Amino acid sequence: MPFERYGRVPERVPGGLADRTWPQRSIERAPLWASVDLRDGNQALANPMDSARKGRMFDLLVQLGFKEIEVGYPAASEAEFSFVRELIRQDRVPDDVTIVAFTPARPELIERTFEALRGARRAVVHLCLATACLWRDVVFQMSAAELKSFTMDAVHQVARLADAMPNAAIRYEFSPETFNVTEPEFALEISNAVLTAWDAGPDRPVTLNLPTTVETDTPNVFADQIEWMSRNLDRRESVILSVHPHNDRGTAVASAELALMAGADRVEGTLFGNGERTGNVCLTTLAMNLFSHGIDPQLDFSDIDGVRRTVEECNQMTVPARYPYVGDLVYTAFSGTHQDAIGKGLAAMDEQARIQGTDTRAVPWQVPYLPIDPKDVGRTYESVVRVNSQSGKGGVAQVLKTHYGLDLPRPLRVDFARRVQSITDRTGTELSSRQLWESFHETYVEPRPWLLLKKLDDESSGRRDTALRLFLADADGEETQLAGAGDDHAAAAVEALQDGGHAVTLHSHESHDAPEHRTAAYVHLTYDGVTVHAAALHQDPATATVCAVLNGISRARDGVHAK
Repeated sequence: MPFERYGRVPERVPGGLADRTWPQRSIERAPLWASVDLRDGNQALANPMDSARKGRMFDLLVQLGFKEIEVGYPAASEAEFSFVRELIRQDRVPDDVTIVAFTPARPELIERTFEALRGARRAVVHLCLATACLWRDVVFQMSAAELKSFTMDAVHQVARLADAMPNAAIRYEFSPETFNVTEPEFALEISNAVLTAWDAGPDRPVTLNLPTTVETDTPNVFADQIEWMSRNLDRRESVILSVHPHNDRGTAVASAELALMAGADRVEGTLFGNGERTGNVCLTTLAMNLFSHGIDPQLDFSDIDGVRRTVEECNQMTVPARYPYVGDLVYTAFSGTHQDAIGKGLAAMDEQARIQGTDTRAVPWQVPYLPIDPKDVGRTYESVVRVNSQSGKGGVAQVLKTHYGLDLPRPLRVDFARRVQSITDRTGTELSSRQLWESFHETYVEPRPWLLLKKLDDESSGRRDTALRLFLADADGEETQLAGAGDDHAAAAVEALQDGGHAVTLHSHESHDAPEHRTAAYVHLTYDGVTVHAAALHQDPATATVCAVLNGISRARDGVHAK
């Protein structure tokens, strides 16, 4: 590959900012959020949003809690202009939401932008102009001094037109586009000139938006640039320092987070990162990263799948299955070791809640491999563990417990996992929870019956021993009665069978309550030299246990016959 065509990154900050302070800082609160889905995101779509789709996106952004929404580039087209007018005429902008209108620094476009904002109660006019040397030389063919003069003419025009709208609260935003590759001293010079011309003050702050229009450097370099600007800006207390990272190097989220540590107050981006080339910074990921650290993101993603559906409809683009926090597979584990750890983590939280006498959702979230509780964003545990050839006993057991309420003993988990492994190895496909249940039921709960329980009498007299009378029928229809006693139902059933001449040895048994008011019983036994596991489900606990023992005998006999 012709790597020699691409130059090394020049120094982006004078002196390299050797005394940088951002590495010692952490993010303590949510930034000011500004959505550009309706402008920057929309201009990157193969099929830009029509008025109806834009309206749905706007309503979603309001619902999520955005207080600044860039609603369009009114001078770009009649459709863009009409949508801004529609929002204003129909009074669709809530009192606590400020709309932002984007305009390049050209007189006729600025004029058109203010026409679109006529009648608005409050708005931000976002003036944008590229400042980097390459753009000055190639695109504008201007010197730095000429570009600054051109910019200031636009800045003064914006102020004059805002003053002509006395009934509207108009604030200003300036983006030195391509900031990240602009000479730092020139970016500072032109920004300070803009702040002075607009008379930025604490009661009417100016938003200075610093974009990585095309991401070119590692995130730490951008953080140095932001800290240097924050230190050297005039009227810093009257500036809302904003960042607008793009994702060309795949590090937009990191760039935004480090920029916040470096002094930024505000972040512009889009839901799920839509935008030109590789997109804008994803505000969903940024907000959920804060949430996962116990910081209120000030945005509501409690129904993240609903948000995704609306965004996909409006953008006519799908969100990938592995996309952070929202993709179909981001809370799913196929690996056996991961599944086992997740299952143990969920069980530990249930136990902690039981000890504390509280609901599990009141216990701090600590589950391996799951940074947040899927339920907090509207997901269920249904797809957290899925079974394929990479899965193990923990995942198999977790699926049966989650979907069917079965808490398998560990030896049975191992035995069933072997069977599942043979199926998935043979088919090469994932097993659904229903297929897993059917396989378990067929293997352990419904073996070909040899001894059938017709009736069960509990003849316990209140003493320590449990006494049972079994009314059985074999495969030939011959009926017999057997009686036995023991410490529990399983022991009593085995004694009865042994007295009837059946060579059965019980190694272990367990039972627990199961859904639909049933008892799930599990046994591990040896019959005629064949050791097996078996299970049964029944409304009556004694019947469930006896049926599990009989299922075990039938499985063992099938094993003998198979020889």
